[in-house]
Amino acid sequence: MDRRRFLQTVSASLLTPPLAVEAQPAKGQTIGILMVQSLGVEQFRRQFREALRRRGYVEAQNIRFEFRSDEGDRNRLPELAAELVRLKVDVIVARLTPAGTAAKQATHVIPIVCAPCGNPVETGLVASLARPGGNVTGVASVGSELARKTIHFIRDMLPSARRVAALANAPDPFSTPFAESIRLGGKDAGIAIDVMMLQSPQEVDAAFAALQRARPDAVIVQPTLDLKSCATLALKYRLPAASIFTEFVEEGGLMSYAASDADVYDSVASFTDKILKGAKPADLPVVQPTKYELALNRKTAKALGLTIPRSLLLRADRVVE
Repeated sequence: MDRRRFLQTVSASLLTPPLAVEAQPAKGQTIGILMVQSLGVEQFRRQFREALRRRGYVEAQNIRFEFRSDEGDRNRLPELAAELVRLKVDVIVARLTPAGTAAKQATHVIPIVCAPCGNPVETGLVASLARPGGNVTGVASVGSELARKTIHFIRDMLPSARRVAALANAPDPFSTPFAESIRLGGKDAGIAIDVMMLQSPQEVDAAFAALQRARPDAVIVQPTLDLKSCATLALKYRLPAASIFTEFVEEGGLMSYAASDADVYDSVASFTDKILKGAKPADLPVVQPTKYELALNRKTAKALGLTIPRSLLLRADRVVE
C-alpha cells in the first residue's frame, strides 16, 4: 500500500464512529441504591445485578454500587439519601415508596428510579405515569390494586369471611392508598374492613395482640411493615394472613398476590441503563408490572385448620408445601 492510500485509510477510520463502543455502558459510573429493609432485599440485590449484567454492566469494571439500607429504621432514610447525594452518584435506585420519597426530598437533580414505588402519582413522586415531569421515574407498584384483589382471594379461601383487618404502616406515604383500596375491595366483596395504622415497627406485637381479641376472619399486611414478624405472629394467633409480597408466603404467611420480582427488577435495570446512557427521567414514562403471581402456603393452611379450595390451588403460581 502506497503512503497516500495508507493515510486515506487511517483518516477514514478515525472519522468513522466506533459503533460497537457507543453501545457499551460508560466507565466509572456509580449507582446509589436506597432500600427499605424488608423481606426480599437479598433477592433484589441479586436479580437487579444480574439484570444489569445482561446489559453489559460488570461491577468493578464499568459500574460500582453504593448500597444504603435503613436497617428497619425509617427515620434514617433522609440521612442515607443525603449521603448518596453527597457522593454524587449518577442515579439513585429507590426500593419501595419511603425510599423514593426520601430520595426525591434529597435531590431534584440526580435521576431516581423507583424499584418499585407504590402508586407514585398518589404519593406525589411523579406528576403522571405517562409524563413523570421531574427527576423520578421507574416502576409503579400497583400495590393498592393488588390489596383490593387480595380481598377477593381471601373470600375464595374463606367463603364465610365477613370481617378483615388491615395493618398499615402510617409513616409510609403509600399507607393511605393501600388502606383506601382495601376498603373498596371490602365494599365490593361485602366484607367489613378494620384498618389499623401503625406508627412504628415496634407496634406490630401489640397490633396482633389486639387482633387476637377482636378476632377478624383474616388480616392483610402492608409490605413495609416487618413481614417476617407479621407472618410469625399471625401463626401464633391463628390468623389467616395475606400480603402483596411473595416473600411473605415463604416466611409462613398464608397468601400473597404480588408482581413478579423478576419482571419488576428487569424493568428497573432497563430504566437504570437508559439513564446511565443519557436519558432523562422526565422523558421515560413510568411502567407498571405485567406479570403477577398468586402464592399460597399449604403448610400454614394446615396449621390453621384450613383446606385450600382446589380452584384456588389451580390458579396459584407458587405453592409452599
